[in-house]
Amino acid sequence: MDLDLRKLRYFAAVAEHRHFGRAAEQLHIAQPVLSRQVRALEQELGCTLLERTTRSVRLTAAGEQLHEETRALLPTVDSAVRRVLEVDRGVERLVVAFAPGLHVSEAIRAFTAEHPEVEIELLALRWWEQDAPLRDGRADVGLLRRPFDDAGLRTIPIGHEPRVACMAADHRLARRRAITSADLEGETVLDTPTRRTSSVAEKFELIASGDDVALVPRSVADAYSRPDLARVPITDVPLAETCLAVAAGRRETRIAAFLEVATRTLREAVPRLAAVD
Repeated sequence: MDLDLRKLRYFAAVAEHRHFGRAAEQLHIAQPVLSRQVRALEQELGCTLLERTTRSVRLTAAGEQLHEETRALLPTVDSAVRRVLEVDRGVERLVVAFAPGLHVSEAIRAFTAEHPEVEIELLALRWWEQDAPLRDGRADVGLLRRPFDDAGLRTIPIGHEPRVACMAADHRLARRRAITSADLEGETVLDTPTRRTSSVAEKFELIASGDDVALVPRSVADAYSRPDLARVPITDVPLAETCLAVAAGRRETRIAAFLEVATRTLREAVPRLAAVD
């Protein structure tokens, strides 16, 4: 079966918005056209993807599965097309991704000084989906922070940094010089299992407006410093490990050159990153 990528994109937009009207606006097409294309996709697949009412759209089990598949498939296709066009135009580009709170500027400056012919593009990663852009081709190289799924990736350790407990400035623990995990007994600690936030900024907004606590690498706390938040060192949790990562099959010359420069440059910066207060 040959699936039409255009129909898949139309379905992905509806699945993302859970609304035909908003999806049609995003795609810049008429809503009836969008509806017909999605129904045509359902007919081609021989299954129902959406349960429609006059007010809402809900994904069926098959629709949920296809939504997950398109999240990986469509960015991969887009990245492949981009790379083909860059080769045709003689453009050398490197997309460097970075996790929240981490900085790649020193590595990029050092690399650009040695390889001015390579254009650099940056991609800020969501904290809960660090490795996906390396797998689907949106990024060539990433500076990531564990934990993440490293299956199929080649990683180069860079360093470690301490974690701190972030909380509202008036929290009962906010004035402590340091705490242990035992001090957090009875506290709501924000993490992926309890509540996935869409961004670090949203996580800190939740913390500042309530009694919740989050354990984050110190560089993240530094990057989002604000007067209504306190950060307290926590002494008995593992250090956060940072590393460079690239898809195992990527062996392009520019990627190898960037990894060499970035490894040297970023490891030299680690003592400043991981220094203890």
